[in-house]
Amino acid sequence: MSEIPGREEIIVAHKKIAGYIHRTPVHTSKSLNELTGADLYFKCENMQRGGAFKARGAFNACLSLTKEELAKGVATHSSGNHATALSLAAKSLGTVAHIVMPSNSKKIKVNSVIAFGGNITFCEPNLQARESTLRKVIEQTGAVFIPPYDDYRIIQGQATAAKELLEEVPNLSNIIAPVGGGGLLAGTALSTHYFSNNATTYAAEPTGADDAYRSLQTGSIVPSVNPKTIADGLLTSLGEKNFPIIKQFVNSIITVEESEIISAMLLIWERLKIIVEPSSATVLAAVLKRKDLFAGKKTGLILSGGNVDLEEYFRT
Repeated sequence: MSEIPGREEIIVAHKKIAGYIHRTPVHTSKSLNELTGADLYFKCENMQRGGAFKARGAFNACLSLTKEELAKGVATHSSGNHATALSLAAKSLGTVAHIVMPSNSKKIKVNSVIAFGGNITFCEPNLQARESTLRKVIEQTGAVFIPPYDDYRIIQGQATAAKELLEEVPNLSNIIAPVGGGGLLAGTALSTHYFSNNATTYAAEPTGADDAYRSLQTGSIVPSVNPKTIADGLLTSLGEKNFPIIKQFVNSIITVEESEIISAMLLIWERLKIIVEPSSATVLAAVLKRKDLFAGKKTGLILSGGNVDLEEYFRT
């Protein structure tokens, strides 16, 4: 596929993966509505299989392979949720996932890959090492590369989260999603364009990893260099396939500080009574920061995942 996914392709992807994923719930909170002055609807992808939205794209990509390709196994590099999702998809479809993970990956995410039968090869924590190690793994195994985000099959799969949200709450004015590599945001923007009644798509991004914001400002991809944020799922640079979609269909990116992310995460834990990871909390942080944009409007927020290493928070 060489063109931006169309409406029908997202519908087909949704039907294809429906038997393998959860149709996650949409939660609301009267107290958070009062706090923000908005009417908020939280799409709880923290309750997705594997604990994050990534399962949608991983299953769609794997189900797009031929039987011969799938039998060879799949491979990727990922520090977390995509690694888990691809391991889950591979196990569900009767094949094996080869995962290259940086040596500083979160313990909870390493353990989840192992739990789903993924074969892990560790590497130095930089993109060059990840890519070179992955090439060696593919040469040795013959596995098919499934990119974490820069792939139209992945974008189609991630688009189904917003599609479900719009089916449940069809008259939203806005949808906001976190942005790292851009797979979720690109998919969210496409579903908002195709399936909503002229809703606006926004993105949330940590100030310490604001390459997507700067990319949108300059009109070309600005690489993520030494990002520093608690939102470890949002450290990667934008994908080349994702960026044109984001440029065309995303209104703006709202950057949020670390303290704002942490405060928003604690609010979600306390008010919605659910666990989300810092990357997810960026969307509520953005609404709280820019109440002027969302006041009085029905707004959907994609809570991207809930894979939190609680030992880090409660270690004494």
